[in-house]
Amino acid sequence: MDFTRSSSAPSGRPGDDEIAAYAKPDIDLVAGDDAIAALVAQRRQTVLLVESLDEGRVRGLTYAPGKWTLKEVLGHITDDERIYSYRALCIARGDAAPLPSFDENRYVAAAGFEARPLAGLLADYRAVRQATLTFLSGLPAEAWRRRGIVCDYTASVRGLAFHIAGHELRHMRVVREKYLR
Repeated sequence: MDFTRSSSAPSGRPGDDEIAAYAKPDIDLVAGDDAIAALVAQRRQTVLLVESLDEGRVRGLTYAPGKWTLKEVLGHITDDERIYSYRALCIARGDAAPLPSFDENRYVAAAGFEARPLAGLLADYRAVRQATLTFLSGLPAEAWRRRGIVCDYTASVRGLAFHIAGHELRHMRVVREKYLR
């Protein structure tokens, strides 16, 4: 789907002062200076990969004891995007309240991703990505640089959008290299 932007300018890459230090290696994986273009391209790649998988093959699939299953990884990517999109929404709209952290392991443990069909997890991923793209595509140009406090760091809207892209790239590389080898 094409997205109509409020501004024809891309988001631009975030500076190191617009992201969490822990996210820099992930964000460095993202090509280009347009968060929306990166997220659109990733969606295609992720959907193609997940659609190629067989439910029976991925059921319970992990690469080491104590690691998340492949379904849990996909569910985590989707949950993380929901949270980071919400953070971007708050900051884009000028909400100055500090935004809390979340415990990804507790979220995964409580979600029951492994019991869900892979097709359902993929549908959820698609819906969340669609919502993220629709939201980001409607931002006025100046909103991309707005900043707020997330946990204990300052983040910009574009920094959070690049986090979503980089986080997914890191996890999908692990899926390809360790789960599907």
